[in-house]
Amino acid sequence: MVFLVRHGQTPTTGKVLPGRAPGLHLSASGVEQAAATADRLAALSPAPRAVYASPMERARETAAPIARALGLRVRTHRGLLDSAVGEWEGKSLKVLARKPQWRTVVGWPSGFRFPGGESFAEVQARVMGSVLELVERHRGERIVCVSHADPIQLVVSSVAGVPLDMFQRIVISPASVSAVAFGGGRPSLLCVNSTGSLSELVAP
Repeated sequence: MVFLVRHGQTPTTGKVLPGRAPGLHLSASGVEQAAATADRLAALSPAPRAVYASPMERARETAAPIARALGLRVRTHRGLLDSAVGEWEGKSLKVLARKPQWRTVVGWPSGFRFPGGESFAEVQARVMGSVLELVERHRGERIVCVSHADPIQLVVSSVAGVPLDMFQRIVISPASVSAVAFGGGRPSLLCVNSTGSLSELVAP
C-alpha cells in the first residue's frame, strides 16, 4: 500500500506556480500540518516501512516528522518531483490565468506542455512509473511517498481510470493523504485527500 502525501502549506501555496524553484520552505501552518500528518500515519497498523520524498525542500520538510514518528529515515526520489513548468516557474497564478494557454491547461490538459517543461502526460507517466518501482521494491509493505499536488492528482486519476483531461477535478489539499493498494492484478483507491483520521486503514 502507498500513502501519497502532499507537502504542507508554504507561504506561496495557491498564489504562485513554484515548479522546481529551490528555496521554498513550509510556512508555520505547513509545519503544523506535517506534524499532524505524521501523527496520523504513525497510528497505522501495520506501520509504513519506508518514507520517500520529492527532493524539493517543502516535500522533505513534510516527510521529516513522518519519518521520525515511524523511526525511519527520509529517502529522496526524483520521480516524485513536482511538474517541470519551465518558463512558468515562480510566476503568479493570477498572471498565468490571463495567458491564452491557460484555457488549455484547465480545459484540455492532455494537449498542453509547459513552455520549456513537461506535459501532463509525461508527469503522469514519470510519477506513476516511480510509484510502481517503489511498490516493487517494497513488495507486501506499506510505504509513504511525499510529493506535490499535480503528481498526486495524476496518480490518483490513473488508478481511478479518470481521463487525463479531467484530472484537475480531483482535489489534493496540503498535507492530505491519499492511499492506494496495489495487488491482485489491479490497484484500489482506498482514500483521497484525507485530512482526518486514517482509522479505516488500520488492519483488524
